[in-house]
Amino acid sequence: MTPIKKICGVAGATALSLFAAVPAWAQEEVPTLDTGDTGWMLVSTVLVLAMIVPGLALFYGGLLRAKNMLSMLTQVLGIACVAMLVWVSWGYSLAFSGEGTFIGDGGKLFLAGITPDTLSGTIPEYVFISFQMTFAAITAALVVGATAERVKFSGLMIFAVVWLTIVYFPLAHMVWSAGGFFFERGALDFAGGTVVHINAGVSGLVGCLILGKRIGFPKEPMPPHSMTMTLIGTGLLWVGWFGFNAGSALGANGAAGLAMINTFTATAAAAVAWLVVEKVAGHKSSLLGACSGVIAGLVAITPAAGNSGPFGAIILGAIASVLCYVFVTKIKPALGFDDTADVFGIHGIAGILGSIGVAFTYAPGFGGPGDADYAIGAQLGTQLFATAVAVIWAAVGAAIAFTIAKFTVGLRVTPEVEQEGLDLGEHGERAYN
Repeated sequence: MTPIKKICGVAGATALSLFAAVPAWAQEEVPTLDTGDTGWMLVSTVLVLAMIVPGLALFYGGLLRAKNMLSMLTQVLGIACVAMLVWVSWGYSLAFSGEGTFIGDGGKLFLAGITPDTLSGTIPEYVFISFQMTFAAITAALVVGATAERVKFSGLMIFAVVWLTIVYFPLAHMVWSAGGFFFERGALDFAGGTVVHINAGVSGLVGCLILGKRIGFPKEPMPPHSMTMTLIGTGLLWVGWFGFNAGSALGANGAAGLAMINTFTATAAAAVAWLVVEKVAGHKSSLLGACSGVIAGLVAITPAAGNSGPFGAIILGAIASVLCYVFVTKIKPALGFDDTADVFGIHGIAGILGSIGVAFTYAPGFGGPGDADYAIGAQLGTQLFATAVAVIWAAVGAAIAFTIAKFTVGLRVTPEVEQEGLDLGEHGERAYN
């Protein structure tokens, strides 16, 4: 592996080709188009889109009450589309143009200067832009699971524009771009443990706290209305995650293969671990538990997908699943907040664990790709620092974004609309007739 790949994953390495000032070792070869890499990245991009629509929409929707199913489908679709438009307008430039410490520059606003012949490493830059665009879209969409069943659609759209601009784009730049705050410190994040999952999980927690609890929570039972839909969504998320993780190698290569097998093993271990811990706790092994375990494993392995061996991935996935189970079933009820779809309880907790745990899985002793002289302690310090800063950045930025939405178009629906259901009250339609 080249030095920069060992530090930040292949995504960060390939992103360097977007800039004029690069290290001497990166200038040794003139980038040329590789059709195999391009083909894989085209497929990966479409796979990540399938994670959002319909994958995430069905996963979240099934967890809600039937009267709010259509609202979730609309929220996920709406946020994804808004994120894509914002990304090509100014998001890509702020995330991947320039070498600032915390944010990019305006050099590629509205994709200025990019043509079909422009390359990012071995793939067309348009393909790289599209791939990263799906990351921005799904991260913003992940947040809505925490605020479901009482958030106003227009407020959510305002939140998305502000949040992407002040939270997601800077964090993506800090982690994956040359000159970025975490990039230069050698933080490991192969596919988005900090940028995506800690970011979305913490932001979702802030959102549900600002919105307050749903009417009747926790006294009234609010079980998922369709575990069938949630399972379909889980399957689509898992399939799409191969594009998410293996696609972050930015090519059809060994790093993609490593990320692929880790996405299998960590996820399987996490699903089994959740079922086992349910049984040990005196409950029946449930489909909801298995689906939750799958997501916990996928989240945990994301920063370590190309930075771990398969058995390190198994350990990471199993531990993440157990910790998420404890948080969702014990800690969250004790604290009393209403995170509807457990966005923080799964994405936040597993994202934090994965971002810290990658310091261990990267070591050769755990089957990772690190050199023989790799120092776990030093990398652990870096990962802890990056994780802490990401948590704070997301919390403060999300609070600002939700507050702006609240004082412009409003953030919460009326009690009457909430009681009736957001399907009819917000959209004038029903998911089911």
